[in-house]
Parts: sequence; structure tokens; C-alpha cells
Amino acid sequence: MEARPLIIDCDPGQDDAVALLLAFASPELEVLGVTAVAGNVPLELTAANARRVCELAGRGDMAVYAGCPRPILRPLETAAHVHGEDGLEGANLPAPAMALQSRHAVDYLVARLMASDGDVTLAALGPLTNVALAIVAAPAIVPRIREIVIMGGAIEGGNVTAHAEFNIHTDPHAAAVVFSAGARLTMIGLDVTHRAIATRERVAAIRAIGRAPAQTVAGMLEQHLDDPAGRHGGGGAALHDPCVIAYLLQPALFETQSMRVEIETEDPASLGRTIADRPGAANANVAIGIDAEGYFALLTERFARL
Repeated sequence: MEARPLIIDCDPGQDDAVALLLAFASPELEVLGVTAVAGNVPLELTAANARRVCELAGRGDMAVYAGCPRPILRPLETAAHVHGEDGLEGANLPAPAMALQSRHAVDYLVARLMASDGDVTLAALGPLTNVALAIVAAPAIVPRIREIVIMGGAIEGGNVTAHAEFNIHTDPHAAAVVFSAGARLTMIGLDVTHRAIATRERVAAIRAIGRAPAQTVAGMLEQHLDDPAGRHGGGGAALHDPCVIAYLLQPALFETQSMRVEIETEDPASLGRTIADRPGAANANVAIGIDAEGYFALLTERFARL
């Protein structure tokens, strides 16, 4: 089977790092490039962290592009209190040796997608600023995108406010652009990722692999094993972003439903809320269930390959 061409837009972030490693460990995916956006930590750190993870995976040849340093209209509010000041608490990785590409991430996205024949998938693991600005700059890229698979949103509840998930809340205006663009979308939100908990037993199975990437993953996840219930969905790290890569690899692990999703951009009390199943034509395939055991079995099997 021919590998699926993939661009990963991310804001590493511990779970972004795990997602990148899962993609690099999977021959079903051809990672064309990695674009960084500000989110979990500022852009300077997310761009560096993406390269640190590429090098950990033995992919120093990967092209990494820095994108937008802040949301479209709002100031940046990071999640360093979750991921650590450098974004990869527990990873203990050296500074990257590989160079950052000189082209802006938005320019790369436009050029690469315009050159495609509709076969390129976007995995959007952070705030949607880069993706939205690429769509605004060149709307003609939309029909050339095979699918955008987004980690973000929730049908019910949030993790940064009562109503909103972090990635969407960070740049709700960008999310509104992406969800209204007409691209084929899959949304994997907190309703699913809060069931994908890296428990002590699951982390131990990853550490037992013994290889450096698996040890790094375990080191990051162990930072959250004693988190109070509720912070990550209860007891351990909710592995949000790797769900996107797992969905591309094994969609049968997920239950999905077509819905109309709109983004709240006006009401300060519910800013960034993903209002699902609104009247009108469906614009997203929304994940509503996950086989968590199968998900962690996939992660463990793939990390043994790195």
C-alpha cells in the first residue's frame, strides 16, 4: 500500500511529541513536512521542540517550518503549566542540531498544497492559526486537501474553560475559518481524548520497550501519573494529539458521526466552544468513541520500531 502523504501542523507540547513519534514510526504515512505554531508554548520553543523530536526519531532530514507566533486576534495564552516551561517536561532532549527552514510555515503550506493533486492530509495538532491563514491566503488549496484531521474541540465541556478545549480556545477565529472552509474535516476532541488515559500500567509497557524514543515518551508521561482527577480526565495523562495519527492509521479504533460544528467567537463566556450538531449541512466527521486499549496497543507496538 502506498504511504499516505501527510503534513503535521503542531505546537509541541508533550502529546504533540508523542504524535510526531507515532507518525515517524508508521510506514503507512509519508510525513512531507512539519509546521510549528505557537500554542502549548511560544513559537520559538515549539519550532525547536519539533526538531528535537525529529532528531530523536532519527529524522534529522525532516523539513520543519516555523509559523505564526500568536493567534489571529487574541494574545497568546500558553499551557506551559501542563507541558513544562520548555514544552517537553520529562523528555530531557538536547537542543536541536538540525536547521529550521527559512520559509514561513503558511507559505510552505500554500505552496505544497497547490502542488498536490488532492492526496495530502493535514494533521492539525495545535491552534489552527497556520492552517486558517493558509486558507485565507490561497482558498484554492481547499479542494487540494484530502482531509484535515483536527485535535480540538468537544461536544460537551472543555479543559481550559467550562465550554472550550485549549486548541480551539487559543485561536477561535482561526478555527471558525477552518470549519467553514468546505474542506473534509475530522474533529477528534475531548469527548474521545479524555478516554485515552496513559495509566501507570500503560506507561510501564512503553518504558519496558527500552529504546530511547520510548524512554522519552515514558519520561514525559510519568510527569502526569499522579495528576489529580479531572486535570487530564482523571489519573494520568490524556494523550490527545496522538489520537489524530492513530485515526489515520486505524480509523476502526474510533466511532465517528457526521455533525454540523460551529465555533463561538463572540460570547466571552463561551469563546472557543465547538457547538456540535447545529442545524444545517454537516461539515465535520466528529469522533465520539475510542477503543482505548487498542489505541495504547498501537502506540506500544509502533514505539518498539523506533
